[in-house]
Amino acid sequence: MSGPSVAELRRVAQPAGHLERRNGEHWAGVLYMRRLSIYVTWLMTKTSVTPNQLTWVMTLAGVASGFALALPGVWAALLAFVLVQVYLLLDCSDGELARWTGQTSLVGVYLDRVGAYFTEAALLVGLGWRASAVLPDWYTVLGVGAALGAILIKAETDLVEVARAKGGLPAATEESVGQFRSGLLGLARRIVGATKFHRIVQPIELSMLAVATAVVDLATGDLLATRVLLIACFAAAVLQTVLHLVSILASRRLV
Repeated sequence: MSGPSVAELRRVAQPAGHLERRNGEHWAGVLYMRRLSIYVTWLMTKTSVTPNQLTWVMTLAGVASGFALALPGVWAALLAFVLVQVYLLLDCSDGELARWTGQTSLVGVYLDRVGAYFTEAALLVGLGWRASAVLPDWYTVLGVGAALGAILIKAETDLVEVARAKGGLPAATEESVGQFRSGLLGLARRIVGATKFHRIVQPIELSMLAVATAVVDLATGDLLATRVLLIACFAAAVLQTVLHLVSILASRRLV
């Protein structure tokens, strides 16, 4: 079946400036995944697969990574890492296919957000399960708590647009994210953001760290490294939930 060349597809599916969006592209997407995803998208243009169907598969891969991480051993952690890479690959490809086919939709945007919610939560719950000596114990609870925090962080961001829509306002601009009523608060946000501590609960970084701690656990014969990672994730999720809410209320996103 004939179809576009990769170069033709890239011009439409990866338009100029798309990868430079300040809040829209993960570093892994810019660094390597967009170089790979365009070929998956090219293959999809030769099939009847729709963008939303790719998003469903993406979500399944993300949730499956959480189940894999819950299993003991280094190989399970490696499987979780690979599934997260599949999740990211399809997260890039579904949007590219939508732009090429002109099938962008609110349903697609919604499903993409659902996939992100489910994947982050699944990985953190899986990490808590992995860290538990008996089920359930306090490590299981910490995993669920960290997952709840990750979901709340995303919900805080999404609810900005809900509030603006209910108030009859257009979507918040990227510039408003960095505009604060107080210069001191703006400086504090930049300092905290520079630490990148919030990334510890995100799927790419968390799956990498889970592999590293699984290797350490194998060497030491216990679960200490995984448990330290879990506690760090829980602390980061709680702290970020509070700081992100304060940041939103102090910014001009709700003005």
